Amino acid sequence: MEIVLAKAANGCLVPVDQQGIEAVSKLKLGQGVKVTMTRHNNVAFHRKIFALANLAYEAWEPTTKEHKGVPIEKNFAQFREDITILAGFYETRVRVNGDIRYIAKSWSFASMPDEEKDRLFNAIINVILKHVLTNYTRDDLDNVIEQVLRFT
Repeated sequence: MEIVLAKAANGCLVPVDQQGIEAVSKLKLGQGVKVTMTRHNNVAFHRKIFALANLAYEAWEPTTKEHKGVPIEKNFAQFREDITILAGFYETRVRVNGDIRYIAKSWSFASMPDEEKDRLFNAIINVILKHVLTNYTRDDLDNVIEQVLRFT
């Protein structure tokens, strides 16, 4: 599992997004973890895109509630993959049966040029406005994201 941490004023490393918060909250008090540290070149962008994705995920309700009698639950990782693919950031693979499978590209911001970060963010906003937050305008969504970021 990969999470992004930022150094807080007290010198401690703290998670910067909901996924990191959840991962850290599952650790038992005093439990150690092994960390391979790399510098994250744009924590602000990371926070912004995850605030957008979390906002949309919370608002999204799947149209199908069960499959073959088994309840279907929302899954953030799948949601994130889906919006990334719909935004056009994917690779294709051929399956054994000949079907094409789309694989979402990573949101690895450390290796992503700024112009690609902007393209990804704007494309994901367009997907969310079209498929999830259909009653929002771009300005509405930008304002909500900025408000969310002020409280994190």
